[in-house]
Order: sequence, then C-alpha cells, then structure tokens
Amino acid sequence: MANMNKRLINQRPNQMDNHGKDLMDVAAASTGILSLAAWLPPTASLFTIVWLGLRIYESKTVQKLLKKK
Repeated sequence: MANMNKRLINQRPNQMDNHGKDLMDVAAASTGILSLAAWLPPTASLFTIVWLGLRIYESKTVQKLLKKK
C-alpha cells in the first residue's frame, strides 16, 4: 500500500507538468493564430489594391489614354 502511494505521489507532478505544457502549447498556438489574423487583413488589402491597380491599368480606357500621348 505504501509503495502504491509513493507511485501516485511521484506521478502527480509529472501529470501536472504535462497539463501545464499542454496549456502553454495552446496559448502559444492561439497567440500565433491571433497574430496571423491581425497580420492578414492589411496584407489582403495591399494585394487587393495592387490587383485593382493592375486591372485599371490594363483596361481599354487607360490603354487608349496612354497610347495617345
């Protein structure tokens, strides 16, 4: 019985350590996802502006204006 109690006492700190590590892993992953979520909208906006600029530049109206000069 005493030997079993020693095993349980010795196992509990390891289980708490693993639980703490799991919590830290979740916190780290959440931080990464949230930073990506904060970074993504400005990047998407930049690509949208560039794409629309290219589309406007390639339009027939702009090409006619540029060729007349």
